[in-house]
Order: sequence, then structure tokens, then C-alpha cells
Amino acid sequence: MMEEDLEPRYVISVAARMAGCHAQTLRYYEKVGLIQPSRSRGNIRLYSMRDIDFIRLAKSLMEDLGVNLAGVEVLLRLRQRMAEMEIQMRQMEEEIRQLRAVQREL
Repeated sequence: MMEEDLEPRYVISVAARMAGCHAQTLRYYEKVGLIQPSRSRGNIRLYSMRDIDFIRLAKSLMEDLGVNLAGVEVLLRLRQRMAEMEIQMRQMEEEIRQLRAVQREL
């Protein structure tokens, strides 16, 4: 993911249009804890491209696969956890490579 994808820049009306849903849907998703948009100094919700992609995925899971909102939350949290674990695994693999290189030098 690129750094610019994480930059909060879209107000709720634009984000809703980009995600293909209503602004009220985004407010509801925030209320139930599915998304957490950034806030401006004036307390205006600001969504990043990552947030919008997350909303699109949730919408797709519900509409295309018939998953309810609770199921979407579980699936998306699992997806996030898997991504975190992949990063940890890569870091551990790199540490193992470095340790083996040091061990060979001894």
C-alpha cells in the first residue's frame, strides 16, 4: 500500500460516492466500529483511499456473498490480522537469514 493511500482526504459525501453507498451507511459503519475515519480540526470526517477500499470490500461481501455486518467485521479483522502476521513472518525470516549468515562466519 502506498503512503498516499493512507492520507485522509475525502469528505463523507465524496467517500460515499466513491464507495457506492450512502453517507448514512458510512456513519453507521463508524458507529458500529467497522471503520474509523480521521477527523479534521473542525471535526469533519476524512476518509483515505484505504478506508474507501475497506468499505468497498465490506459492501462486496454483503451484497455478493450475503455475509451480514457482523460476519464482515470478523472477516475484515481476520484479513487485517493475517496481513500483520505476514509482516511479522517476513521480519522473522530476515532475522533467521541474518543469524545464519553470522553463524557461517564463525
